[in-house]
Amino acid sequence: MASDDSDRPPVLAHQRFLAAKDSFAGLDLAQRFQRIHETNLWGAAASTSGLGSELDATSVLRAELPRFLEKIGVTSLLDAPCGDAGWINHADLDVRYAGIDVVPALIGGLQARAAAGDIKGEYHLADITADALPRCDAILCRDCLVHLSFANIARAVANFRRSGAAWLIVTTFPQWQTNADCEDGDWRALNFERAPFDWGPPVELLNENCTEAGGGWRDKSLGAWRLAEIGR
Repeated sequence: MASDDSDRPPVLAHQRFLAAKDSFAGLDLAQRFQRIHETNLWGAAASTSGLGSELDATSVLRAELPRFLEKIGVTSLLDAPCGDAGWINHADLDVRYAGIDVVPALIGGLQARAAAGDIKGEYHLADITADALPRCDAILCRDCLVHLSFANIARAVANFRRSGAAWLIVTTFPQWQTNADCEDGDWRALNFERAPFDWGPPVELLNENCTEAGGGWRDKSLGAWRLAEIGR
């Protein structure tokens, strides 16, 4: 494990965003993620949702998430954003499932597959920072807030609370020391126990056993917090 933030290895999503940064000038949030999808900016071969969404990167997560959700009493789950919903449709989740994303092409494809019976769940086009969201016990916001500015993280958390969900499950890096702001669409690690969030310890924590970048991000985890107690 890296002893401090500067020891961490580079991340492809951040490197590729920096290389293409000029092409994002003037784009709003939805347009930015549309561009990322269209150009496969995050560089994964099997998933336009990025390396962290490929099946080999989610083996521990897929095995452990059902028990994780059962521990906190979740019977309905909103995947926000769901991306291509690839890995989660290979997880044996005993919950009512809904997915949302801001990229029309992703949602159109998922709606067609769900209608054909290829995948489970319902899928809706929505912006997590602004649009009305389906009501579920918990919101899974994996590999997303790390791509958003502090301002849009605050908007998303407020919107999640408005949905009526009890739980927020997000990607967090418990060993990360200092949270920095970023441009929407870029990437940096976040530890939601530290400033400016200061959410306190998660009620449940699931380490994903991330092997990306030589294991330098092995603390990558999903943390579950009660929405009523955070982000105010």
